[in-house]
Amino acid sequence: MKKRNVIVIGAGFSGLSAAATLAQNGFEVTVLEKNQTAGGRARKFSANGFTFDMGPSWYWMPDIFEEYFASFGRKVSDYYQLDRLNPSYKIYFGPGDEVVLPASIEGIYALYESIEPGSSTALKKFLEESAYKYRIGIGEFVRKPSHSISEYLHWKIFAAGLKLNMLSSFGDYTRRYFRSEKINRMLEFPVLFLGGTAKSTPALYSLMNYSDMVQGTWYPKGGMYRVVEGMEALAREKGVSFVFDAEVRSVNTANGKVASVNTDTQQYTADYVIAAADYHHVEQHLLPENARRYSQKYWDSRVLSPSSLIFYLGFNTRIQRLDHHTLLFDEDFAGHADSIYKNPEWPEKPSVYISCTSKTDDTVAPEGHENVMVLIPVAPGLKDTPEIREEYLDHVLMRIERYTGQSLREHLVYQRSYAHADFESDYHAFKGNAYGLANTLLQTAFLKPKIRNNKLSNLFYAGQLTVPGPGVPPAIISGQIAANEIIKQR
Repeated sequence: MKKRNVIVIGAGFSGLSAAATLAQNGFEVTVLEKNQTAGGRARKFSANGFTFDMGPSWYWMPDIFEEYFASFGRKVSDYYQLDRLNPSYKIYFGPGDEVVLPASIEGIYALYESIEPGSSTALKKFLEESAYKYRIGIGEFVRKPSHSISEYLHWKIFAAGLKLNMLSSFGDYTRRYFRSEKINRMLEFPVLFLGGTAKSTPALYSLMNYSDMVQGTWYPKGGMYRVVEGMEALAREKGVSFVFDAEVRSVNTANGKVASVNTDTQQYTADYVIAAADYHHVEQHLLPENARRYSQKYWDSRVLSPSSLIFYLGFNTRIQRLDHHTLLFDEDFAGHADSIYKNPEWPEKPSVYISCTSKTDDTVAPEGHENVMVLIPVAPGLKDTPEIREEYLDHVLMRIERYTGQSLREHLVYQRSYAHADFESDYHAFKGNAYGLANTLLQTAFLKPKIRNNKLSNLFYAGQLTVPGPGVPPAIISGQIAANEIIKQR
C-alpha cells in the first residue's frame, strides 16, 4: 500500500517535531525549508571564530525534550550533552543591588528570605500551586488541539481550571504572596520576555516559575543549535527528507484540499500539508483568498508578543561579572513594558538580557575571548533602520561597561545586529515579531488561530502563532499536535 505523503513547510522546532512524528507513523515526509539549514529562529552562525545561537538561549522545561525523544525510544543524551547551570542566572537592579539565582531550591528559599523576611514560606506555597499548574497545564491543556471550547467542557477540567487561576492576572497573583517589588520583578521577567505584561497575562503562567526554580536552567553543550541538530538527525533516522533553499511560493488547491505546493524550482504534490512557517504569511500570501480561514483585519487585531533587537558581539578579552545569563533591570521595567504593549515605540531606557555562553562553553569563542548575545524586547511593527540599531548598540555597550566596570569598546572585534527587518526577511514573521502571539486570556487555547484550516481538509498549522503558544517546548508540542491530527484523520 502506497504511503501517504506529507509536505511540511518550515524546519523550525514545530516542523521538525511534526515531520519525525509523522514519519514514525508510516507517512512519507518531505520538509521544505526556505533557509540553508534547519532550525528556523533557532539557527546558528559562525564568524571570526565565534559561534552564536541566533534565537532561543534558555533551556527550560527539560521534561518536554525528554518526553519528545522518548516517544521515539531515544534519550536527549543520545544527541547532545545537557548541563545544569549554577547559578541559573543573575539579575542586576542597580549599583550594589544584584540577585544571583542559585540552582538549589534550598538556596532559592534562602535568597527570597534575605530579600523579604518570611517570603520563603510564601514561595513554597507559590511553587506548590505552580507545580500543579505545570502538571495540569502541560498534561491536560497544552496538548489539546483546541478546535473548540467543547474540548474543555468537562467537570474535571473545569475544576482544574479554577485552580489554574486563568481569570487572575499574573501580576495580581504574585502580589498575593510577596510584598517585595524586587521579588515580583524577578517572577515577572519571563512574562515580559515571552509575550505579555504581568497585568495582561493569566496567572496560569506561574508554571514558568516552577520550571525556572524547580526544574532548573540548562544548557546544551555547544549551544541551543545542538537541539536542532538532534531533532534533525532523529527525523532523518525516521526517513524524513529535507530540501533546503526551497521557499514555498504558492499553494495550489482543488476540491477543498491542498493539491500541491510550489517552490521556485519544483512542484510538490501532497496528501497532507503542515504549515510550520509563519501562519499569517502562509494564509495571507500563499493561499488563494477563498481558502483562508481569517481576514487581514483579524490578524491586525491580534496582540503580538515582542519583536527583538539582538546584537551578536565578540570581544577579544574576558568580561568580568557577566554570567551565562545576565538580566540588566537597572532601568524602568514598567516603562519598557509600556513601550511594547501600550504605546508601541522604541524604548528610551530598556531592560536588557545578555547571554554569554563562553562563560560555560569553551567551544563558542576563541581562547581569551567572549561570545555575547544581547537582546532587547521591543514592540513589533516598529520602523527598523541602521541608524536606530547603531544608537542602541552604543546604548548596550554603555550599559555593559557601566555594569562590569570595564572599558570594552576597544575590545569589540565582531558585531552583527538583528531586528524586525531580519525577522521578516528570514522568516516572513508577521510585523517582525520574534515570539508569536502574546499570552493573553483572549489568545489562549481555543481562542488562538486554529491548528486546522476549515476550508482545506488536509491543511494544518504548527508553530508559535497557533496552539499551544510561543517558546521552544510549546513549538515542539505544536508539531506533535498537528501531526497527530493527520494520524487521526488517516
